[in-house]
Amino acid sequence: MRVKESLATFVVCLLACAACLSTNVRAQQSATQQPAAQTQREEPPAKKNERPAAEAAQGEPFDKATVEQMSKQCVTLETDLGAIRIEMLAEAAPESVRNFLNLAATGAFDTTTFSRVVKGFVIQGGNLATREKMTPELVRRMTRPVPDEPNAVKHVRGVVSMARNDKPNSATTHFFILLAEAPNLDGTFAAFGRVASGMDAVDKINGAELDGEKPKNPVRITRASVAPCDVLP
Repeated sequence: MRVKESLATFVVCLLACAACLSTNVRAQQSATQQPAAQTQREEPPAKKNERPAAEAAQGEPFDKATVEQMSKQCVTLETDLGAIRIEMLAEAAPESVRNFLNLAATGAFDTTTFSRVVKGFVIQGGNLATREKMTPELVRRMTRPVPDEPNAVKHVRGVVSMARNDKPNSATTHFFILLAEAPNLDGTFAAFGRVASGMDAVDKINGAELDGEKPKNPVRITRASVAPCDVLP
């Protein structure tokens, strides 16, 4: 009897130890898994299409230029028929000038054409869609609006002004150079520049063979550049 009682007691103790061991293993597993679950919950979800900080902060060369600084700059448009040098009228139309300087300085005008010509009236350029190569950045750039800046500058021969449609603040990258007086544009369109040299090239471009107002062989701006006006091209 004593042997049986001892054997029974041993079995009971063995089962109790096995139960304790199983409980400890489960507790250890739970303790091991819990931090991983907490870490997963604490991680913020990744943002889709988030702009890099460097790209978000990127601007254009004349974004912070003052009116005085912009007034001292000239833009040279090198075309297939000669160079056209344009001085800026920044006091009259500061945002139009800033836009034009930025487009010229960043190369946006390079390889564009004068896509509209009206005999004895204007030549129009700045259509980025006429570039030989386009990028997503330029596609976005060509839709950026410029605020209307009608001013006291008279639209006479050699004046450069922003082209736009009838909607307010619809100017973007298009500009025109006048070959004759156009008082009907005064106080409505933003005159922002004046041809300092190269009106002979403007006249040649205006003399192109046309299909309506579209040149059959559009003259190209091979390169646009910005430099202080007191520096000879």
